[in-house]
Parts: sequence; structure tokens; C-alpha cells
Amino acid sequence: MHIPLRYPHTPLHPQLRTTGSLFTGIGGIDLGLEQAGCGTTMWQVELDAYCRRVLERHWPLSERHTDVRTVGKQNLSRVDLLCGGFPCQDTSLAGKRKGLRGKRSGLWFENRRIIQELEPRAVVIENVLGLRTAGLPRVLADLARLGFDAEWSDLAAVDVGAPHIRRRLFIVATHPDRITVRRQPGWLRRACWQVAAEHRLDPARVPASDADGVGRLERARQVACERGWAEHCGWELALPARVDDGVSGGVHRRRAGSEAARKALGNAVNVVCARVIGAALLDAITPEEERRSVSALPRGMLAA
Repeated sequence: MHIPLRYPHTPLHPQLRTTGSLFTGIGGIDLGLEQAGCGTTMWQVELDAYCRRVLERHWPLSERHTDVRTVGKQNLSRVDLLCGGFPCQDTSLAGKRKGLRGKRSGLWFENRRIIQELEPRAVVIENVLGLRTAGLPRVLADLARLGFDAEWSDLAAVDVGAPHIRRRLFIVATHPDRITVRRQPGWLRRACWQVAAEHRLDPARVPASDADGVGRLERARQVACERGWAEHCGWELALPARVDDGVSGGVHRRRAGSEAARKALGNAVNVVCARVIGAALLDAITPEEERRSVSALPRGMLAA
């Protein structure tokens, strides 16, 4: 059964009515920004065939392209907001740390080229925290050369109610000649901190799993089983697989297309995090008398 993912009646901001998406994956950023009211997704660029099938199901009216290296002003329409999370393999703390010199994370330069060609009002970029020490200064410098003012902040899935940490870096850049930001510098970080602080005070919040912590517990469980202590420790059952970075046990056990699904979900951006980023951007460009607080977003509410 088809379950519609988007909120069809979300009002659009007059300055952000259209969105284009690079490195789309299964559309986590696109969906969150649409739910916040940041514009209709006009086109998506995604190389993975499985992800494109997911996108075709939920964005049937959007154009789709396969390779960021072959798109640009010649085949992409101008949009108000350009979003995307360029590959993180070379910026991740778990990788070889080649940074933007790496083959995959080096696709940032294609992202930069498309920003230059399409001249959007605003840009939203997502990557892992490792980018801070493996390319963030270059990304910010490139945006500045294109005339953009950038804000950046980390935001975790646990900050918006998910039961896992999944902390990511978000960059929001606005061009002062194309859009007016009415908040003082630091608005993105303040918005993210506000949402995280309010969730920490929520009595209904659930504990968050941590990949390293789960790994240590799993090893302790194995030792307990080997020495016959498991039944006394309550560790007779194995811990959930792949908890931290995004795959539930049900998906982990799927057979048909399970590897493609696990990969797509493991690379996906938490929808509510993207929604918070979009709401913060709208708040920053909206006149004070018309603002709706970012804290008005539902806490603990994962993708509908």
C-alpha cells in the first residue's frame, strides 16, 4: 500500500517556493524541508538505482537525474533552495581521511559548480562531523567566494526524539543579494540547541543507543554467554543489530533487496533533523511579526 510521505498543505514561504536536490539518497533532506515549508522539490539527482525507485514512488512529479557530473544549468531548472549531502566516505572519522581530495567526497566541487550555475537563494548541505577537520574550511571558503553567508551547526537524531544518536553537520548558506536574513549571526546553532535542550527536558523521551556503547555491551554479552553467566545477567538474547546508524531489526532481516535497503537507510538523513533545519531557515528569513518558533515543531516525532 502506498503511504504518502509529504504534507500536501504545508504553506510555502514566498522566497523559497522551489527546491532542487543533489546526492538525494532516499529523500530524507527533501522530505524534511518540504514538511517545514521550504518549497516543492522540482528535481533530484541520485546515482543509486534502488534509491531512485524510492524517489519515483514518493516524488512522482519531480524530475530525476543520475549523475551530478552531467547536470547543470543546461538540464536543471533554477530553484530557490538547493540541498544535498555530498558523499562522506573521505571525510568520515572511520575512513582514510582524504577529505575533499578523495574521489567521493571530492564531489563537493561538482556541488559547488552547480550552486554557481543555478544561483539559488539558499543552500542546505549535510555531512558527517568529520568534515569539520577534513574540508569544512574549504567548503565555507567556496561558498563565500560565491557570495554566500554560511551558518553551520551539528544536530543529532536523538535531539529530535530518535532512539539513536546519529549526529550530523548541517550548513545553511544564504545569498544576501537574493534573500534577506533577519536573525543575528549564530541563528542556526541557537535553533539547534533550543530544540535539543527542549527534548532533553521532555519526560517522554527514550534512551538513545550509541554504536560504540552497543559494541562494548555486545562483547560483554558474548563473554557472559561463554562463561555461563548470561542467564543471570539477563543477556540471553542478542542485542539489536545496526542500531546506531539507522537500521531496525525488521529491515535487517529483510531478504528481497535487503542489502540495498540497509545501505540506503544507513546513508539517509533523519527527516525531523532536516525539518528543524528548514524551520530554522524560514524563521531566520521571516519578519519578526510573522515568525513561528522552531520549538513549535513536534518533539519526538519521526518521519510521518
